[in-house]
Amino acid sequence: MRVLHTEWSNGWGGQEIRIISEMEGVREKGVDVRLACREKSRIKEEALKRGFKVYTLPFRGNLDFKTFFELIKIVKRDNINIINTHSGKDTWVGGLAAKLSGRKFIRTRHLSNRINPSRMNFINELADFIITTGESVREDMIKYNRINPNKIISIPTGIDDELFDPLKYDKQKSREIFGLNKDKYYIGILAVLRSFKRHDFFLDIANYFKDNENIEFVMAGEGPKREEIENKIKDLNLKNVKLLGHVTKVPEFLKAIDLQLLTSDSKEGVPQSVIQGLMMQKDIIASNVGSVRDLYKDNNFLMLDSLDLNKWVEGVKKIYNKELKFNKDRNYIVENFSKKAMVKKVLDVYKRVLN
Repeated sequence: MRVLHTEWSNGWGGQEIRIISEMEGVREKGVDVRLACREKSRIKEEALKRGFKVYTLPFRGNLDFKTFFELIKIVKRDNINIINTHSGKDTWVGGLAAKLSGRKFIRTRHLSNRINPSRMNFINELADFIITTGESVREDMIKYNRINPNKIISIPTGIDDELFDPLKYDKQKSREIFGLNKDKYYIGILAVLRSFKRHDFFLDIANYFKDNENIEFVMAGEGPKREEIENKIKDLNLKNVKLLGHVTKVPEFLKAIDLQLLTSDSKEGVPQSVIQGLMMQKDIIASNVGSVRDLYKDNNFLMLDSLDLNKWVEGVKKIYNKELKFNKDRNYIVENFSKKAMVKKVLDVYKRVLN
């Protein structure tokens, strides 16, 4: 089995991490996996670092003929069985290249914002199968995009449960890595600095608690909104906020903090950071967007329906004062959202479309 993933994005966030993780997982099961992406993309660097075959193509737009014909050439020359597309632009050229060269076309949809239901936006209907990263996205595509319910499945991004095992890490040593005080209470966010992650709202929460010398806020992640975030920190004079930039030691970061927040207002599938936090048995407050609800079971975290500052502050206070406690059982998360579970489901889809 030979699978070619396509990705238009130059960034490095949950979507791109999911692609690489999935590629690694199915490669371990004997699948020949390759990637087609843009020249200056981060995913190219990460794929090459892990020993994957990478093709660099322009992916200039939905109907980029240069990319389209090059993909057909690659598919025929290298005997690709399946093209698995990920962003909008590469889905059009990748999907059409697959169909016109007689190969199977799988569309993976990562974001939760609704796809334009216009009949002109027919590319998803052409797919042999669609994978979404959350149940709400699957339901939306069936309802609004005319997708056959038998040709679409939700496969949440799988996290390595052996890596994200809280028993493997020491809290104080983890704090030392990030220069955090051993005695303070830390509230953290783990997210690419993009607008829909609403770091500005996270800073509003930090602003409310800035007179509490025992509580500090830490932000792990890098992205296009960094300058805007830095300016807001200065404007509000938030001495209780620390920007860590891109963090590679994610389990250690989660071990170091006391409370994790996900303040997104849209676009989430099943957020990887929340899966990771639940595996690390953290206290979590998350906004009820996208498919966050898929992770909720037996009071394992606090889910809030809106970005109402009063409600979030109240939640933080209750958790800080130990008035609100959560079920920390990892079993549900490991069984349904581990990397092993994801790989098994993806392989089942590959076998199904080829048969």
